[in-house]
Amino acid sequence: MSGFVKRAAATAAPAPSVTAREPTAVSADGSRVHVEAYGPDGAPAVVLAHGWTCSARVWAAQIRELAAGHRVIAYDQRGHGRTPAVAGAGHSTEALADDLEAVLAAAPAPGERAVLAGHSMGGMTLMAAASRPRFVEHAAAALLCSTGSSRLVAGSLVVPVRAGAFRTRLTRAILGSRTPLGPVTPVSRRIPRYATMAPGTAPERVAECARIVHACPRPTRVAWAHVLAALDLDAGVREMRLPTAVVSGTADRLTPIGHARALAASLPDCAGLVELAGTGHMTPVEAPEAVTAEIRKPVEAHLRREAAAGREARTVRETPVRRGPVTARDPHGARDSSTPRDPHGTRDSSTPRDPLTAPGTTGQRDSVTVREAPAGQCTPMTQEETA
Repeated sequence: MSGFVKRAAATAAPAPSVTAREPTAVSADGSRVHVEAYGPDGAPAVVLAHGWTCSARVWAAQIRELAAGHRVIAYDQRGHGRTPAVAGAGHSTEALADDLEAVLAAAPAPGERAVLAGHSMGGMTLMAAASRPRFVEHAAAALLCSTGSSRLVAGSLVVPVRAGAFRTRLTRAILGSRTPLGPVTPVSRRIPRYATMAPGTAPERVAECARIVHACPRPTRVAWAHVLAALDLDAGVREMRLPTAVVSGTADRLTPIGHARALAASLPDCAGLVELAGTGHMTPVEAPEAVTAEIRKPVEAHLRREAAAGREARTVRETPVRRGPVTARDPHGARDSSTPRDPHGTRDSSTPRDPLTAPGTTGQRDSVTVREAPAGQCTPMTQEETA
């Protein structure tokens, strides 16, 4: 089992109960990117990009749930987790896009399509890479989770004072502080809890988040804080010409819900806006079932549909024309007419079904309130449903 799995088991929530493979990814500037792939080859692919001060460990719950029926590819952003740190010039949104392209070159097969999900800085990575050739080649759909494209510092609610120049300066100073976070203690874990999680978050999830954030090296935390403070990816949002859903917590202080609504309004092909009531910034950890369900949706809507269409096209090309009833064996080499057929004609009915893709299976959600807009209506529905 890989080092990621062992370390996650020792320091965070239980790691994915599957063995990871580690494709080699080298970015445009020669930086090596730590990549891990879980699940069976040939299954629908999902690529996960984590956020600032986190690592692939933030996706542990999603990897556990998805790896049985999906090929899940997770990687550490530069300077985070097991991806080495870089010099000052290596911190930019262009570098984030370079690294994602390196991952897409290493893990999915040529021409293979995937659903890409990005949390926080991971979502910004998707925006920065939206017009890159490998992104266009491999991305079938995207999920932007708890993220924004610009004015992050000015819009942050981490400092509880009225919006304005003073709050912006103070927020920039706090987020870019060189103060070490130190070991995880009952006192020190209050910092990430206040800044990134909702007040009612379960203690074990707060502890998990604190371990992940405190493991981020201080130089990495500071360097990327400066990049995010000057972020402007509004043009990148307009380049995301693929079905893209947006998920955000209504109690997010770091990237408040207004960012999600602005993204949904600006995306060329918004696939829906989901607001998780009472959830903070760390949605993959705070509301893991809800986030996993939102990743599954585009897999079912795009990847499995594309695969089925490809199988049908091959069947049409390869099946010989039959000119009369077939009694025992088709003389042209078709299968025995006694073989059970799927009533929909798409596959042999004796083939076992994947329980994750059976009709009616949409994934289990947290006990959070979800306000969801369907595709094409990128403002939340007024009626609330408790998931």
